[in-house]
Amino acid sequence: MSLLSELAPKAGSTHYKKRVGRGIGSGIGGTSGKGHKGQLARTGGKVRRGFEGGQTPLSRRLPKFGFTNIAFATVYTEINLSTLDKLTGTVDHASLYKARLIQKGDLVKILAKGELSKALTVKANAFSEKAKQMIEKAGGKVEVIK
Repeated sequence: MSLLSELAPKAGSTHYKKRVGRGIGSGIGGTSGKGHKGQLARTGGKVRRGFEGGQTPLSRRLPKFGFTNIAFATVYTEINLSTLDKLTGTVDHASLYKARLIQKGDLVKILAKGELSKALTVKANAFSEKAKQMIEKAGGKVEVIK
């Protein structure tokens, strides 16, 4: 067991900060590696991302295209068959909420990842085709909720 006073960073993992502007003999004196004059040589001199020196940036020269209706997108909480296999009886929103698999008001989609070893009655908003087949193959029932 090592002592707290003997803790040190791993050898070679730390470096001394390079001291710039300390004479020509240091190799980084004079302009301190910033070149001559200009915005980038100044204190606080930064150019924002996408800035092209006053020229109309590429993002504004190209036309807009596409449409994504994120505000009205239907978002499902995905549940796999391997997760359903741990549950018993009728699987619906109430039982999934009680098992802490979904939040209140979530839409549920059942996916076919994993195996189902018992007959379950599954009520959900959506099912993948393969999940439907696997539930019915195991002797269960599938009910789509609107």
